[in-house]
Amino acid sequence: MVRAAVLLRLGRGARGNAGRIGLDEKRVGENEVMDSAPADLGAAAERRAPVRPKLVLAICCLSILMVGLDVTILNVALPSIQREFGSSVSGAQWTIDAYTLVIASLLLLAGSTGDRLGRRRTFQIGLASFTAGSLLCSLAPGLGWLIGFRMLQAIGGSMLNPVALSIVTNVFTEPSERARAIGWWGGVAGISIASGPLLGGLLVQALGWRSIFWINVPVGLAAIALSSRFVPESRAAHPRRLDPVGQVLMIATIGLLVFGIIEAPEHGWGSALILTCFATSLAALVGFVAYERRHPEPLIDLRFFRSPPFSGAAVVATCAFFSLGGFLFLSTLYLQDVRGYSALHAGVALIPMAATMMITAPLSGRMTGSRGARAPLLLGGAAVLAAGLVSALPAGEPSDLRLFLAYVLLGAGLGLLNPAITDTAVAGMPREQAGVAAAIASTTRQLGSALGVAVIGSVIAEHVTTVGPGAGFTSAARISWAIIALCGLVALVVGGVTTSARARRAAAVAAST
Repeated sequence: MVRAAVLLRLGRGARGNAGRIGLDEKRVGENEVMDSAPADLGAAAERRAPVRPKLVLAICCLSILMVGLDVTILNVALPSIQREFGSSVSGAQWTIDAYTLVIASLLLLAGSTGDRLGRRRTFQIGLASFTAGSLLCSLAPGLGWLIGFRMLQAIGGSMLNPVALSIVTNVFTEPSERARAIGWWGGVAGISIASGPLLGGLLVQALGWRSIFWINVPVGLAAIALSSRFVPESRAAHPRRLDPVGQVLMIATIGLLVFGIIEAPEHGWGSALILTCFATSLAALVGFVAYERRHPEPLIDLRFFRSPPFSGAAVVATCAFFSLGGFLFLSTLYLQDVRGYSALHAGVALIPMAATMMITAPLSGRMTGSRGARAPLLLGGAAVLAAGLVSALPAGEPSDLRLFLAYVLLGAGLGLLNPAITDTAVAGMPREQAGVAAAIASTTRQLGSALGVAVIGSVIAEHVTTVGPGAGFTSAARISWAIIALCGLVALVVGGVTTSARARRAAAVAAST
């Protein structure tokens, strides 16, 4: 009797669990397939733990923590790397841009690869590549090797951000839970970017520049082990077809453009090499647009740009991260090579920017959720504009007070802009296209960062051959801050125009066609 009652209860529990699993699979959506249980239940090696959404979120946040840190942590180490390898300003630029360019080029491909091959599998491949690249970076015998290993890092990093976010949205099925999870995700991303300079300064000061890559190895290995046990596999039932021609044209467009900007000070803006780079980049862009318009499943659906909010988000994202990438590159060289700060002191000097960014980002998220993205975009653009003007307009060497004010204003502006960018990008988009729209917005962030390092670095290289105190670097710094001010002005104007009532009506029309 007792045994029969136990078996009956277990049977009811199994039926209840099956009902819940079926309900969860429905919640995933018509275009999603989740492997919630192994095909061979008798194989112990294939047994999987029950899905724990919060643990899955924590594992995915480990990946964005590593990727975000590597966007900014290396900047503080640039002077040390230059001294060890005897590299020029362009060499320092490539150390940063080799990473951001590859990520920008491969983000969309990585997202579709995860949909096709399985998100957990792609996530683990990305973790392995990123971890291996980090270890190799720490062992690099020369600058060329370091740049190559940074590209390997970036190949893995391109698989982590979009795929991990897909995993999170696939596991958190309730809209309110999903919104909170994405909020945590965005918070970790902001913390990683903002804390990079300080953490980098601590590591460089204590252990040398190679130590900034060591931190990724244990974190990456832990994430691989945890994801294999706790992250469920999922994929799209009808994944998008690959677009290799569009992918190659996209890489050629942005790669040749950035190469031309970085190398122009050395070879001359009118040299045959640089002019060929710019002409080929333009031809690749024209070819990309023409090809993508005819492709049935393009890498980037150009119809998205009919929506003013989406187009505005792309422009604002480019301007915001141009400012961030250019600012970090300029400031670390200035603080260490001009003012003579140590790596740790330079990291501490950037705390006002990082702290303000961490404070204003969640405020912007709440403001966007309650009142829309217009106010954060306007305030953020105005703050970046003010930061640039504070440093660019007065003549002479900037005082500590001016630097502090500029750093606070810039951090506030970037913190306000970043959360509003994604919301604006998906505003008015059909729900099934929101993920692709957000991925394109992430691509423009990386592109903006790469362009910021390229342009600001080239301005510096045009004025000085060796970074150090003097009128040449002071002039380059003022021009660089003026460019950042211009980015703030563009973000302010474009953000205001593309979030107006008229723009929202145009977005609704574009979404219905």
